[in-house]
Amino acid sequence: MTRKESIRENNINYSAVMTVVLTIFVMFLQGCATPARLPAVPQGLEDQAQVPGLADVRYRVGFEKDMAAMEKEGIEAYKRELENFKATGHSDQLPPAVFLAVSGGGDAGAFGAGLLCGWTAAGNRPEFKLVTGISTGALIGPFAFLGSSYDSQLKEFYTTISPKDIHEKRGPFAVITDDALASNQPLMKLVEKAVTKDMMDAIAAEYKKGRLFLVATVDLDAHQGIIWNMTKIAASSDPRAVDLFRRILIASASIPGAFPPMMIDVEVGGVKYQEMHVDGGTMAQVFLYPPSLNIKEWERKEKVGTRERKLYIIRNSRLDPEWAQVDRRTLSIIGQAISSLIQTQGIGDLYRIYLTAQKDGIDYNLSYIPASFKVPKKEEFDTEYMRQLFDTGYGMAVKGYPWQKKPPYYQPPTSSDSK
Repeated sequence: MTRKESIRENNINYSAVMTVVLTIFVMFLQGCATPARLPAVPQGLEDQAQVPGLADVRYRVGFEKDMAAMEKEGIEAYKRELENFKATGHSDQLPPAVFLAVSGGGDAGAFGAGLLCGWTAAGNRPEFKLVTGISTGALIGPFAFLGSSYDSQLKEFYTTISPKDIHEKRGPFAVITDDALASNQPLMKLVEKAVTKDMMDAIAAEYKKGRLFLVATVDLDAHQGIIWNMTKIAASSDPRAVDLFRRILIASASIPGAFPPMMIDVEVGGVKYQEMHVDGGTMAQVFLYPPSLNIKEWERKEKVGTRERKLYIIRNSRLDPEWAQVDRRTLSIIGQAISSLIQTQGIGDLYRIYLTAQKDGIDYNLSYIPASFKVPKKEEFDTEYMRQLFDTGYGMAVKGYPWQKKPPYYQPPTSSDSK
């Protein structure tokens, strides 16, 4: 056999081997079916989808019918609050309504947890008429809503966990064959331990007093933000309520790709479908209520007296740009770009809420992780990092947190600007 013939035969053998390997690999991928699901709600029917046994517990952002239902819920909550206020021997002049909006931020939620506990220690933490949460803010939400009696659980949640308490890594082919790189079963166990029947009953009792707790997720099929009335779910007598409550908290914290989406069973006209819900942070980092709702107009229409309102925002993030040398690699570049996008989106949310507060006469107060916090983080959900971040929020609140009255970099117009 000549040298050329030998090379040609080797090339043929190599090609044959590679063909067999690729064929086996393709067959392997075909054999590893992706997780099954029921069909998504057909386009155009999204606003008709209801959770079986738990109708009218959520609002699709931007849908006129849903926004009207949300406004109606606000009016009914006001009436329940006023009725409860009078029943306890007070006049018909309600005290200031205090709102709390807690942002996403992953393990940086330790800052918000510390701030709330430190606020309790300072002795001037108010009871919140409305609490809203996204992502880690959704996980903080039930504790913040129920008040200082849940501070010890909130502290434990954000100072004793480690990565193994949040997720389990999947195999190398998960990016192709599964719905996420990691399983969130450990986090689900944490939420199941925290969200008990007693907690649900306590939240339901506050709902009857006119208080509200809202959480945002994103319906990925419909590409729509969903605001869930968690207090109304807790007040439901349906035995599926506690499971739905937990699943929504997990969904709001399910970063697409990193953690599995949460599948929510719904029905339209008796036909069963499934919605795929993911982290509310894919739409917004923090929210109060849709800007289309007009509190002043509602007060005029319902002929109720003007009420003092205050808003406190906990942004579980720094607002100053965080410098980092980026490796010249695809994943490193993508990761840094996404981080920049989230940072910019978060600041934009603070401006949007500020304009809503100005429109509705709400006193605006903003907190965030100070630029002076320089503790390095070894990994996501690094226990020591979270403890020090908790201590930072706690220490600032105990001393009297220096709430900011406007978004970062905002300069109010001067008298000459209006001319």
